[in-house]
Amino acid sequence: MDFWILATRIIFLSKTVTGILGNLSLIFYYLVLCCRENTLKPTDVMLMNIMSANVLIILSTGVPQTMAVWGFKHFLNDFGCKLLLYIQGLGRSVSIGTTCLLSVFQALTISPRKSCWKRHKVKFEKYINPHILLIWILYLFLNFIYLAYTLAKRNSKNVTRERDFGYCFTAGWDQIGVSLYAVFVVLPEVFFSVLMTWSSGFMVFILYRHRQRVQHIRSTRGSIRNSLESRVTQYILILVSTFLAFYTLSSILRGYISLLNSQNWWLVNINRLTSLCFPLIGPFVLMNHYSIMSRHCLSFIRNKNNL
Repeated sequence: MDFWILATRIIFLSKTVTGILGNLSLIFYYLVLCCRENTLKPTDVMLMNIMSANVLIILSTGVPQTMAVWGFKHFLNDFGCKLLLYIQGLGRSVSIGTTCLLSVFQALTISPRKSCWKRHKVKFEKYINPHILLIWILYLFLNFIYLAYTLAKRNSKNVTRERDFGYCFTAGWDQIGVSLYAVFVVLPEVFFSVLMTWSSGFMVFILYRHRQRVQHIRSTRGSIRNSLESRVTQYILILVSTFLAFYTLSSILRGYISLLNSQNWWLVNINRLTSLCFPLIGPFVLMNHYSIMSRHCLSFIRNKNNL
């Protein structure tokens, strides 16, 4: 068991440090890009907000959990514990909402020109910043309602067993708390997941049709442009699919653990590691995308200058 505890400590520490550095590196890249070009593409704006939500998740989940597995147990009081859960919920909700927005936007972007969805793309792109701001404000407010309720009911006798997060204890939920959580958190997340699944399937269908037709394109410039657009879509698909896979696994584990009468050490730590997988992997998927795109752009510029 000593070996597994040490392995768990090293994994938590490495994932937390790597995740923070990866997400902050991309945020810094977008800020430099914004200062250089005075504007960002809609996809870059959404990706920067996803990385910001990832930082919130890692700071509120990865850091305290890493401290807990390294021996710093229960260093937060009840208020600090609930505040940390509020930040975790905010980061998780903003991440899934903005990832859904990114998936739908890219599906509209690559839809056929004659499609009715293409007409909505311009309106969607025009109001992308208000949409993202609305997601942040909405979930700040919704998660605050839930935080205020749990703080008001912390001395109530109508709550379930105490929950141990390793870094803090907090009282469980009563029936009203469970209902509030379902309405404000679970139902919107299910809706966003369904919407992401639909838009991802639509993008896969469009990419399949594009692959069949691309061999007929004779214009070099057109083929490069289409190839770049396809690569952007493919990496967004990888990002969304990664998010959905780890989000679904994490939700299943969380639901199963909540039904157990006693916490299982293995399940709890696997769930905690799973919740950090997307914030860790997401930035490196995008870094790989930008490195490939840069090489394509440089080769295209060299070929153009040699003509």
